[in-house]
Amino acid sequence: MVPAGTGNGMIKSLLDTVGLRCCANSATIFIIRGHKRSVDVATIAQGNTKFFSVLMLAWGLIADIDIESEKFRWMGSARIDFYALQRILCLRQYNGRIIFLPAPGFERYGQPANCGLYKEPTVSDKALGYQGPDTKFEDHGWREINGPFVTVWLHNVPWGAENTLTAPAAKFSDGFLDLIVLKNCPKLVLLSLMRQLSSGTHVESPYIAYLKVKAFVLEPGSLIDEPGKEGIIDSDGEVLARGKRTYNCEKKALMSYDKLQITVDQGLATLFSPEY
Repeated sequence: MVPAGTGNGMIKSLLDTVGLRCCANSATIFIIRGHKRSVDVATIAQGNTKFFSVLMLAWGLIADIDIESEKFRWMGSARIDFYALQRILCLRQYNGRIIFLPAPGFERYGQPANCGLYKEPTVSDKALGYQGPDTKFEDHGWREINGPFVTVWLHNVPWGAENTLTAPAAKFSDGFLDLIVLKNCPKLVLLSLMRQLSSGTHVESPYIAYLKVKAFVLEPGSLIDEPGKEGIIDSDGEVLARGKRTYNCEKKALMSYDKLQITVDQGLATLFSPEY
């Protein structure tokens, strides 16, 4: 990977592990040297539809900022900060529920829940290509958190962008996703939390739940004060689902704004990387 996008979260995560600046020169040198490392791959599924993710999934405030700020793309990377301020001042909260299978040591989060992951029916002529992990997670300590939510953020690597240390404890190939959950929060506190994203200290806030999960189910809902308006689900900078009355809601998305599940394959992908 060479940093040439708006966020560059993956290559920033790779180079930061050895203290290098996130730039094309550094990335190119390590591609030439040919050292490799494994990275987890998340399979996001809704029925038979799948999306494979290596960076993140967001719903709520973070997804709204990421996608709706596209209208200000002429501002460059400043569009993110500008629109984040606008969205915090006019803060949205979403109904919904998240269900997750916590990693060892994180079982205290949420309440006990029952969950069975969707499984595709067995077919004789399986579709070509990778179909996602073979999951067997029934009745293994599922937990749930009910809304309303300000934002729900799943991360596979530490950095979400060059200036955003979203998940400071994330590892490239540990078989878990880092989950950041923000529910009700005063706007002034939220502004402070957004400033702390550059250092990763936002996860220490009592308003944030920060944990590791090995499977996750999202049941997105509508705005609490506008039941006829829904949200956006974003993964790796792409719109997965657009709810009713959202930005560009007339555009077709890969999935519907409804329940989806996420599972992780440990170390499935390989990237050129600095030696670590």
